[in-house]
Amino acid sequence: MPVALSKREAEIAAFLAAHGLSAAMREPLAGDASARRYERIHKPDGGTLILVDTPVPAEDLVPFIAIGSELAAIGLSVPTILASDVERGLAIQDDFGSETFTRLLADGADPWPLYELATDALIAIHRDWPVDVAERLALPVYDPALFLAQTGLFIDAYVPVALGRPASDKERSEFETAWRAVLEPACAGTPSLLLRDYHVDNVMRLPRPGVSAAGLIDFQSAGWGPQAYDLVSLLEDARRDVAPDLAEAMVARYLDAFPATDAAAFRRAMAVLGAARHTRIVAIFVRLAVSQGRRSYLVHLPRVWRLLETQLAKPELGPVAAWFDRHLPSDSRAALAVPETP
Repeated sequence: MPVALSKREAEIAAFLAAHGLSAAMREPLAGDASARRYERIHKPDGGTLILVDTPVPAEDLVPFIAIGSELAAIGLSVPTILASDVERGLAIQDDFGSETFTRLLADGADPWPLYELATDALIAIHRDWPVDVAERLALPVYDPALFLAQTGLFIDAYVPVALGRPASDKERSEFETAWRAVLEPACAGTPSLLLRDYHVDNVMRLPRPGVSAAGLIDFQSAGWGPQAYDLVSLLEDARRDVAPDLAEAMVARYLDAFPATDAAAFRRAMAVLGAARHTRIVAIFVRLAVSQGRRSYLVHLPRVWRLLETQLAKPELGPVAAWFDRHLPSDSRAALAVPETP
């Protein structure tokens, strides 16, 4: 007796059939912390495509398609959308293959040329991205208020686990005041496209020349914000260690491309935005473990805390560091952490 398809599976089957892919074999691909899913579609002729399954209304395909078009227009490599049903959150795109930087590094590839390529792709975006696109595409603005809201997840998701009680109104207010004081100057520089999740999981190596060899994926949450954010996202990775000399060389490489940039202010912005990102990620990993039982993310907590504490030691993070020392001393920061695997 045939098994009844779920509503979502029926929608996917109809979408694939409408584009001549009803006979294709579907291969689920490993996901991340989002609700979005990917499948590799194996066509009868041996070719492959990627199915993007984006929950509606949790996420929207429209920004992904629009941003991808603009990135392609300035010479960056992004997946070509071959078919889409934005109302149902489904798309078919070309297949960049499996050579993510993460896989290449795990297989022993030299990290230097990979990080140089990823840094050069950022340079190209920040140099060539049209300034009118943010308004034209109605991109979200990553300003102090938005970063403050994101760091607030730490108060809601991490503090109750670490302290065994919700944060008090006073603790929450002091947390917000401290972050507001450091985020304002960090966001004062020249804005550009902010990819938001720019790290080695989301960059692929392609057999193409120049910066087009970097295949960019998973940028649907992009917005308009500080240029320093994506570079610190790349170099202070929650899931893998990046050698300090490599990270420093990439910062220097980036700054060399923008000689008019105030290098000291840029580095201060990297510290603050990196700390804000790490604070949010700590909270996300704990929330995933507590609410969804996805404890595999906890293996990364010690690394993220190290990255965060390195930034908290810098003078530009003084108000935030004082809050952590007062309300979450170091022995409270290991809640739910598990040993890192070798």
